[in-house]
Amino acid sequence: MAGKGKGYRTIERDGWEILVGKGARDNDELSLKIADPLDYWFHVEEYSGSHVILRCPGGIEPPPDIVRYAATLAAWHSKARGAGGKVEVHQCLARDVRKPRGYEPGKVQIKDWTTIKVYARDPDA
Repeated sequence: MAGKGKGYRTIERDGWEILVGKGARDNDELSLKIADPLDYWFHVEEYSGSHVILRCPGGIEPPPDIVRYAATLAAWHSKARGAGGKVEVHQCLARDVRKPRGYEPGKVQIKDWTTIKVYARDPDA
C-alpha cells in the first residue's frame, strides 16, 4: 500500500496514486516540481503539515471517495491531527499552486481552491 520516495510517501488507493510530503522542503519539491499541472493538491487550512498530491493522469477526474481520502490524508499528516472535530482542507489543481519569492520552505500561495471538511484521523483506521 505505501512506498517510500525521496521526500514523500507514495500511497495507492483503488488504482489512484497519492503522494504525501514529508517536510517543508519536500512539500515544495512535491508541489512545484513533481506534481503535474492537472494533479489535485491538498493542504489543511491554518495548520502546518504535508502537501498531498492526487495524481490525475491526463486530467482524469477522480471519484469523490478518492478525493475525500486524499483530503483526509492531508488532515492526518498535519498539526490538525490532535485538534478533534472536522478540519478544512484546501483543494486545487497543482497548476494553481505557486511560491512567491521570499516565502519560507513549505509556504505557497494557491488560487481557485475549494474546501473539504474532514476529520483529522487515520483514513485507513
